[in-house]
Amino acid sequence: MESAKEEFLKEYGESYGYVHKNIDDIRATEFKRLDGSVYLDHGGATLYSELQMDAIFKDLTSNVYANPHSQSSSSLATSDIVEDARLQVLNICNASPKEYKCIFTSGATAALKLVGEAFPWSSQSTFMYTIENHNSVLGIREYALEKGAGALAIDFVEDSESSFKVLQHPLKKRSDVRTLDKEPTDHAYNLFAFPSECNFSGARFNLDLIDTIKEHSKQLLEGSEVSRGCWLVLLDAAKGCSTDPPDLSKHKPDFVAISFYKLFGYPTGLGALIVRNVDFLAICTEAAKLLKKTYFSGGTVAASIADIDFVKRREGIEESFEDGTLSFISIASIRHGFEILNTLTTISISRHTSSLARYTRNMLLALRHADGEEVCKIYGMEYIKMQLHRNNYLLFQAVYSGLGPVVSFNLKRPDGSWVGHREVEKLASLSGIQLRVTFIASLFLPLNMAYAFIVVVFTFCVLCIDRVLLQSWCMFQAGHVCWDDYDILNGKPTGAVRVSFGYMSTFEDAWKFMNFIVSSFVLLPTTSRHLSRIRSSSIQSAPEGHLNIPLAVLYLFRLLRRLLYDREWLLKSMNGEILTQKKVPEMYFIGTKIDLKTGILHVESPRCKEKLLIELKSNLLAAVEEINVHAQRYEVLGYDNEIDAWFSKAVGRPCYLLRSSSSSCIRLNKNKNTVICRDVDTRLNFVNEAQILLVSEESVSDLNHRLNSETVKTKGSVGLPTEVDAMRFRPNLVISGDVPYAEDNWSGLKIGSNHFMSLGGCNRCQMINISYQAGEAQRSTQPLATLAAYRRAKGKILFGILLRYECENEVKEETSSWLQVGQEVHPNAG
Repeated sequence: MESAKEEFLKEYGESYGYVHKNIDDIRATEFKRLDGSVYLDHGGATLYSELQMDAIFKDLTSNVYANPHSQSSSSLATSDIVEDARLQVLNICNASPKEYKCIFTSGATAALKLVGEAFPWSSQSTFMYTIENHNSVLGIREYALEKGAGALAIDFVEDSESSFKVLQHPLKKRSDVRTLDKEPTDHAYNLFAFPSECNFSGARFNLDLIDTIKEHSKQLLEGSEVSRGCWLVLLDAAKGCSTDPPDLSKHKPDFVAISFYKLFGYPTGLGALIVRNVDFLAICTEAAKLLKKTYFSGGTVAASIADIDFVKRREGIEESFEDGTLSFISIASIRHGFEILNTLTTISISRHTSSLARYTRNMLLALRHADGEEVCKIYGMEYIKMQLHRNNYLLFQAVYSGLGPVVSFNLKRPDGSWVGHREVEKLASLSGIQLRVTFIASLFLPLNMAYAFIVVVFTFCVLCIDRVLLQSWCMFQAGHVCWDDYDILNGKPTGAVRVSFGYMSTFEDAWKFMNFIVSSFVLLPTTSRHLSRIRSSSIQSAPEGHLNIPLAVLYLFRLLRRLLYDREWLLKSMNGEILTQKKVPEMYFIGTKIDLKTGILHVESPRCKEKLLIELKSNLLAAVEEINVHAQRYEVLGYDNEIDAWFSKAVGRPCYLLRSSSSSCIRLNKNKNTVICRDVDTRLNFVNEAQILLVSEESVSDLNHRLNSETVKTKGSVGLPTEVDAMRFRPNLVISGDVPYAEDNWSGLKIGSNHFMSLGGCNRCQMINISYQAGEAQRSTQPLATLAAYRRAKGKILFGILLRYECENEVKEETSSWLQVGQEVHPNAG
């Protein structure tokens, strides 16, 4: 790392770090909680400083802050703090208090929503927005369309006569909207919205677009029915403001949305809308005067009378739009965040974070597999434009000003196939790296961008998703299974990986991230032979003929096309969420036993004094409920309040018990290709993969040997045991007597007179990293991190195999069969 840092500083040393504070000191003293982990999701939320929080705590415990809607001394002092905070918000954007006003909101989304609600829409208005916009901006079009206005998405393309022209997507209008009879027709107000920085790619827009739209909309939209009227501009600076705040002394948007947790981590739930209050050039009526608000509340009115239609609103812009009591404690806290930014300076923060992003992009672009194939595809203007004709450079200069501290990408395997973004996220988490994966359906980018083979982010990016493919993928999302593999559909990625840097990020963060990418996804000449050797020593073909392998452990023992009573029950929270042990580790401590003679299910928990007895053929309520589990619909029955209260106490949260009312599920999707469960032809209850899971004691032993190696000890979680038993994998069948991982190559097996078909390896998730000791659930990175090093196959980390019970004939289908510990297992070679 030392030599790599020297090379980095030679190229980026002038931009990296800060003048008044050493970046390594900042990290060591103000972010001790990171403790070696790498946080690369500053685009989602940056981190608050421990020094910042100490200052906030000291402030709040030393001063009395009161509701500012009063005349007491503490209230007046709080009002002063609030007004000072408004000035700080304007200062970071270099906005004159004479020209702009700051309205506090519950976040950037609330600021954007306020504009949509209060804008003077008419049937003559147009809401125009760039394709690269957050869904919170896109949602404004609902207000526009509801009032009869048009909504128009645009791109920028090269123009032979000038630097660029506007490419208009189809204008949207609603034919069933009723407009006002006395709607003003002399002057229409239009709104253009764009982000200062794209959430996905980090591309920064040239803020000259503000003046271009305001002054030259007729030329840009020539021949269009939306070219008339006055144009106002909304700038979404929630992301961009954190590293490159807009300079409102040079550029004059009418509305600017800001989020404070993106700036300095704390507080969340607080944002601001900066509104232009004075238009010195009189291009348009001041934006603040155009906003018309219907609702009034405490703090926004000077007087109101309950039994008369009378209200006198406050005249101040801020007062008239800030409903109820301000979040004055949070507002008092932001000054301590601004102190940090002002000490470091926003210019230095921008340079520092951009240097790390440029280094990461360049390193990713340079990666090659052993055969010379590229490893990484990066999304963003700066590197795509290298492949375009030089004449397009004017377009980039006019529309974009560069890239921010965001790197979005996808990885490729040596054979050219894509690596799923979920696989990258999973392995990154095991390596102590926190990053973000962006799904097409939840990118915070609009779904309507996914027409057949259009661009997801830019017209010159390559995340091209077929519309039908996208719809299929969205159906999968209704029934996500644990770490499913549907991040690649029909050979195309359904999303991307995004890393983003903050003011406290260091070279070490970027280096550790790159080291993780190389070690996990790049096939180098020296590692290919090593991987082959490991594979040959750990995954062996099953010997020919039948082996007499004893069935060592059996956890469910009667077969009737499925294991008797297997997965017939589940717990559901009061808000409708299906509870799983992965989300609620306390479920592990619930013990169950079925007495087949009496027909009673015995349930116990250390949290409950009394054991619970549930009759298998009664206790159920008559009401039938339908639920969706893993993209399949089930009819279920519930139990009485006493049983629900027992389980609520056992898991420590309100919930209720449900039981499947039938022996089979109804698939949501008629086409079997779109059903998530691999075993769709047998009767299953609440199961996401297959009937039966089998693991081998020899495979577990081999894993433990690797866990206890010196390499793993240095990387493992301190204080947690690194040895696991077979039950960590929650199998139904445990066998012994063969070589490790022999089961990988079985096409099926026979136990007694029972035949089972292998459905392949079981894809493991973080669930196996939870251990239970002294009544507590403890999480670590093991054993999944070790398994990922030698049991990974195209996004899956495999351990154990999934089985399906095979009936020999239709007569036997409804008869039961028994398995017993000690029976011989006869595998079939694959």
